[in-house]
Amino acid sequence: MHTKISATESSADPTSPAMFGCLRRRQCSLLAALLLLNTSLPSAVAFLPSSPPSRTSNCRQKCHINNADRKWPRTISTAVPASNDENDEYEFSTPAFNDADSITRRRLVLSLLASTSFAPLAANAIAPSTTVANAATPLAAEAATPIRILKPPLDKRTYETYTLPNGLQVLLCSDPASTTSAVAMNVHVGACSDPVEIPGLAHFCEHMLFLGTELYPEEDSFTKFLSANGGNNNAFTDSEKTVYYFELDASINSRFSEALLRFGSFFSGPLFTESATARELNAIDSENSKNLQNDIFRLYELEKDRVNSEHPYSKFFTGNKETLLEGTKRQGINLRQQLVKFYEAYYSANQMSLAVVAPQSISQLKKFVSEGFGSIPNREVNPPEDKWAFRVPPYGKSGLVPAQKNVVEIVPIQELRQVSITWPIEFASKEDRNLFSLNKPDYFVGWLLGHEGEGSLLSYLKDKGWANSLGASDNANLSDFITFEVTVELTNKGLGVIDDVCETIFSYVRMLQESPIPDYVFDENLQLDELEWRYSTKGQPVNYVQSLVTAMDKFPPSLYIAGPRRLALKESESKLISSDDPRTSFKTKGQRDILKAAYTDLINSLTVDNSFLTVFSKTFEGKTSKKEKWYGTEYNVRPIPMSTLMRWQSCVRAGSIGLAYPRENVFIPSESGLLVKKKQKQAPSKALTFQEKLKPITPPTVIRDDGDEGRWTVYHKIDDRFGKPKAFLIFQLLTGDLYSTPLKASLASLYQTCAADKLNEYTYDARLADLSYDLQVMPRGVRLTFGGYNDKLKDFASYVSSKLARDLDDVLPSNEEEFERYKDNLLRAYSAFKVKQPYAHAIYYSSLTQTQRNFQYTNDQLVAALKETTLDQLVDYVKALWASGKGEALIQGNYDKKEALDFVDAIDKTLAFKPITSDQYPARIKALPLPVTNPAEKPTRLSISEPNPSNNNAAAHIALQCLAKSEKDHVLIEIISAIIQEPFYDDLRTKQQLGYIVSSGVKAVAQSRTLSVIVQSNVAPAEKVTLAMIKCLDSVSDQLLKPLTSIDIELFVKGLVDSRLEPDKQLAVEVTRNWSEISNGRFQYDRLQAEVAALLSITKQDIIDYWDQLYVKERRMLVSEIVPRLGPTSKEPALSYASPDGVLATLLGINDIEQLRANGEAQA
Repeated sequence: MHTKISATESSADPTSPAMFGCLRRRQCSLLAALLLLNTSLPSAVAFLPSSPPSRTSNCRQKCHINNADRKWPRTISTAVPASNDENDEYEFSTPAFNDADSITRRRLVLSLLASTSFAPLAANAIAPSTTVANAATPLAAEAATPIRILKPPLDKRTYETYTLPNGLQVLLCSDPASTTSAVAMNVHVGACSDPVEIPGLAHFCEHMLFLGTELYPEEDSFTKFLSANGGNNNAFTDSEKTVYYFELDASINSRFSEALLRFGSFFSGPLFTESATARELNAIDSENSKNLQNDIFRLYELEKDRVNSEHPYSKFFTGNKETLLEGTKRQGINLRQQLVKFYEAYYSANQMSLAVVAPQSISQLKKFVSEGFGSIPNREVNPPEDKWAFRVPPYGKSGLVPAQKNVVEIVPIQELRQVSITWPIEFASKEDRNLFSLNKPDYFVGWLLGHEGEGSLLSYLKDKGWANSLGASDNANLSDFITFEVTVELTNKGLGVIDDVCETIFSYVRMLQESPIPDYVFDENLQLDELEWRYSTKGQPVNYVQSLVTAMDKFPPSLYIAGPRRLALKESESKLISSDDPRTSFKTKGQRDILKAAYTDLINSLTVDNSFLTVFSKTFEGKTSKKEKWYGTEYNVRPIPMSTLMRWQSCVRAGSIGLAYPRENVFIPSESGLLVKKKQKQAPSKALTFQEKLKPITPPTVIRDDGDEGRWTVYHKIDDRFGKPKAFLIFQLLTGDLYSTPLKASLASLYQTCAADKLNEYTYDARLADLSYDLQVMPRGVRLTFGGYNDKLKDFASYVSSKLARDLDDVLPSNEEEFERYKDNLLRAYSAFKVKQPYAHAIYYSSLTQTQRNFQYTNDQLVAALKETTLDQLVDYVKALWASGKGEALIQGNYDKKEALDFVDAIDKTLAFKPITSDQYPARIKALPLPVTNPAEKPTRLSISEPNPSNNNAAAHIALQCLAKSEKDHVLIEIISAIIQEPFYDDLRTKQQLGYIVSSGVKAVAQSRTLSVIVQSNVAPAEKVTLAMIKCLDSVSDQLLKPLTSIDIELFVKGLVDSRLEPDKQLAVEVTRNWSEISNGRFQYDRLQAEVAALLSITKQDIIDYWDQLYVKERRMLVSEIVPRLGPTSKEPALSYASPDGVLATLLGINDIEQLRANGEAQA
């Protein structure tokens, strides 16, 4: 597997322990969603929200565990839009409701990562490399004359970069069409600069900057200001940098100017008060506590233990109470004084970069920036890495754990089986490091080793039955070194032949070293890369600004935008590229040769002697002799036998076992196939007026209607908004028996997994060329979605659909051994549920109570059913899958009506299903009503033991359900959520310090809405957390609603209105929204505009009355508590609290959920 730096605008991927901070908003990856809600129906994982989340949402509880330094060479799929057909929409205003901790760490590869069914969410996600280069080095220095910044052809914004008198590097982006501004500051210091005696100080400093400044001393005042102005903020600490960022509504200049003043005061006059310092230690410790049972963090720490102990990368970066409190006390260190000392030593304007994206003019932005950031002191400090980079060898000397020629065997928390071969790549100088960044040889090496087509390393390992998936890329990424690695997710059989697996990897590496890489490998990658550049469009400003500010540390100013997004950044050895125009080939042979030479240098470094191994497996449990200090990870370390090393050095030749370079990619669109059929409407040069935004977008039209009992209803819309030669095709076959039992739900998942794996060799090249497909078997039928450049899309879709529906032998297991491998993959994915965070468990059990049993089976039900499945059952199930149904389709994009109808005819002939009558249509999902309780009585409470006995965190989740269906009711609950969010966080996290994860948001199931609040704590039992949350909710009316002013209400309403009227930035967003309306049978294409109208009618009394109805008069409230078996324990919950005759009380156990759902179904 491999992904790539993409041309879409995004921030660094926030998914690994390389970065720490307080993530306030994040979208969840599909794999994370699957593993978090792995008992949910496939359609419950939406690729894109059906409507934008509230701009006022602001969740700050989550550590920004960022994977910015970790990337795959190329994104392997296009964003395939698919809405949650069964659930109306999910509008979580908090990423705490997603399991951020189990989002991808490249090497924690589950078999599902190799499945195209689970790939689309990664689509188009930029993963800019963020290796820190000194801003004063030649790489980042250019002449003082005006600099032309390369930008994509479709980017009409104005850019300017310059340096303030105090040495602060600034990049401005003026976007008059935007209604949102975003700002990011990159401080060139990270956790590598922690004092040896105070691990975690840089991370702690990042937390503290939010807690009051000389100009604005009130703690968290910046966050409150942003929340009142439709904004949010966050930060993360990396190895060598700390990035702070925010976004807000930019319609009022004075507010944006004030935001810059407030933000700038972080860096010119933070207070570091004694009281805040003492309290925030609890947040750091809670953050660390939630990570203790996370394999990502555990592996990351062992990686650093293999580094030279004198190198700063070997430090413990997160920090906790032991390092920041007890440790400093023992050493007689005043922590606050050290915070101030750290800040004054490193927070200097000449080591900072600022990026701003806003609608104001460049001249206005310059004025605002000067006022906000001109007072940051320039302490004229040198880059922190000057003290150690190229002076202290990262490897070679003894670390806590030996590196080269050694293997570390680790006991994971999850059911993981994998082996990684890692090669450290050290740089001799800054110049070498800079050239590496420009030439990106790791991209090409990772592209080849991670390829999944015919003749690939993965293909061979799968054929042998040794592997499920494979990844190759760089990992650690610092000023003086990177590590490059290949990770293989193993089968049981592969675990027993690890030496053979590694030999195969070395055989492929040997081929790369000895056999010249074909020119077409470079040519095709350039062509695909430039296609992305050519059609790159605007993304969310808050993501884009992070991408820009991190690029400012790595690339020269002309490449601030192009650097992370393009290959072949040098035209010659002495000249950078200088044109915005997309390229279809290298300018000269010499330009290609530059990349070849860099590639050759890297591949020649991947030797047996320079490598070390890491193996994950539960089979090591009880057989280890060592324990890692900070996370308690059990492991062994042993030298690799000399005989094994010699065997790998004399490995078999690749050609003798069928390994080969990838074939030329036939899916790359031709130039003639990139013609756009309908001219794009002129993109606005300034922000749309309110009335212009209110104008509904032209909806799809019905171009084929065979009647209720006919074959198809087809909807179509030719794109006239985005101007790209792309299209999306969604085909759904409605049928009611595919998900009627846990067994059938398990067979559905097996089919999806098998088909994705079996088709992978064919579809891989297509995905590289931005063609993708998605297969979903759901309670209401089966859905096929295709997307990408329309030039080759029809041929691709025809082949895939034919294989899925007709040539079943090609997509199903060929024997029992293969079948058992797929079962094992899914069983391990289901087992991962047990080691999720307690807050995720609380959300999961709460969601079960509101979902019909035949729409979402429990994890235990799916596991039990999956264990009993047979290959014969799977074959019979799939044969019946496509037999009958009612067809619905949406064709949207660069296809005209005739082409759309022809496409449907072709798919119809392939599927050849028998039509069903209207009375056979499957029922739609209904939200199960929660029990109504009297406010004077205790609410319904679900108390469950934490599934992971080693996790010492408690969690409490409160759901307040509203069954009303009107737009007014739906927007009122969002207003309530926006109002309570900041006070809820401020009270429970900042003041009471109950936990690091504190959040709130709104969730939708069908047409119901649920207000949810959640806290995870390592310091208080679940009952105490619940009582504190209820106390907060009890005070909402008197303390938050009744004091509201008309201006307060206008601000909350404006944030929600803006989020709904924000123009779509990609075709996939519009397609997803349209399909949501079609599949739900509502056809309310102007729903967002209707909700805006409802919002504009809201009065203060409406808000008060709504809360009174929700919380007092019709209180459908469910408390879900997760009780740990260690730590802040409560009384261990019983499995059931029902009476002998089955009657439920207000206190429920895990075994009472089924009856609660049955009761709800009787009322729904």
